[in-house]
Amino acid sequence: MTLRILLTIPLLLMALAGFGQQAGPAYSMMLQEIADAPQADRIEKDITKLVSFGTRHTLSDTVSETRGIGAARRWIKKEFERISAECGNCLEVIYVQDTVMNRSRVPGTANIVNVIAIQRGTADPDRVVMMSGDIDSRISDVMNATDDSPGANDNASGVAGAIEAARVLSKYKFPGTIVYAALSGEEQGLLGGEILAKWSQEQGWKIKAVLNNDMIGNIEGINGVVNNSVVRVFSEGTRAVETDREARIRRFTGGEVDSPSRNLARYIDHMSDLYFPNLDVMMIYRLDRFGRGGHHRPFNDIGAAAVRLMETYEHYDRQHQDLRTEDGIKYGDVLEKVDFDYAATVTGLNAVTLAGLASAPAPPKNVSIEGAVSASTTLKWEPAGDENITGYKVYWRLTTSPVWQYSRMVGDVDSYELENVIIDNYFFGVSTVGEDGAESPVVFPGPAGSFGE
Repeated sequence: MTLRILLTIPLLLMALAGFGQQAGPAYSMMLQEIADAPQADRIEKDITKLVSFGTRHTLSDTVSETRGIGAARRWIKKEFERISAECGNCLEVIYVQDTVMNRSRVPGTANIVNVIAIQRGTADPDRVVMMSGDIDSRISDVMNATDDSPGANDNASGVAGAIEAARVLSKYKFPGTIVYAALSGEEQGLLGGEILAKWSQEQGWKIKAVLNNDMIGNIEGINGVVNNSVVRVFSEGTRAVETDREARIRRFTGGEVDSPSRNLARYIDHMSDLYFPNLDVMMIYRLDRFGRGGHHRPFNDIGAAAVRLMETYEHYDRQHQDLRTEDGIKYGDVLEKVDFDYAATVTGLNAVTLAGLASAPAPPKNVSIEGAVSASTTLKWEPAGDENITGYKVYWRLTTSPVWQYSRMVGDVDSYELENVIIDNYFFGVSTVGEDGAESPVVFPGPAGSFGE
């Protein structure tokens, strides 16, 4: 028996016009220049300098000019200031700090000091995207603040990436604000991120993306695999600030894999596909690795879209280890094991993602969806209120697809009906598109996918 599939003319036109369109922001020559700009030799120089401070443990020396976390953070601040001077003081370089007392890994009192450089947006300065790395390092004993702890990969590589991204992006101007952050106290309990997240709320920042880079310089795994062509992006599933009411809504409408952090991860994956033919993003549908944490989590805790970027194959002999040789095996996070070319590539992915996000208008707000017991699906949203908007793009994908598959540009409107696209069979979303083609991340309908105000 032959199975015959009959398409009416409207269905056929819908298939040709909608399902054939590319899903995601369009290619840009300017963004390609940004993606290619980070230099491995500059990153190597910065990592080498950070390693030279001996230890950067959160509780290490803060007075010495040559050793300890105090010397390291002062050097980072001077480096950001040097970059700012070269762009006509385009960066505001400051310390964001607070005192922490009697934590499990902070006996007594410690001053936790972050170094941040703020590149203010030209049109919407309160809308913020951020790249972060961790200043501090540790060895086997998390409380050992005196012995050498190079922290070359964990996490001088992330800090060097943030500094290099500032060098590259400070040559441009963007409508939204970009923040480059060197955070302290990660190994002692994500303290610096907690402090900066709280401070950002006090400033009235509308954080739309945090790209936390924690170990982006190793390509050789403990399992013997050597691979410089894959980077992992970890993202939480449901928003940490979800209420009981919002959880009930999500249960019936979906959104478990469409938090703002997940759609930020999809955005990063798309930018990798556009600008890095030899780099693949492995999206990990998990907040972080098993039993471990990173500095994106404090931003998730306040409801912001935040993800962790890191190498794919970890080498545990080079993490949190005393410097030693046992049975012919060398332990320790040393400079010689860092792949600077890989770190530069991952930094380029960060830079082009930040540029794309800061160039785009704000994501749409209050996205909603209708279409129960109907042949069509209607999406509605609140306009972003940005003069730079060309219009909006609606997206849909099969519920089992990890990435957006189909999209349609719908103009400067606040609702759109997808005729003959059944709501039960797909997930849906909406993005904002600027006059230059820059595009926001996709927003899933309802509170599960909201990027906030």
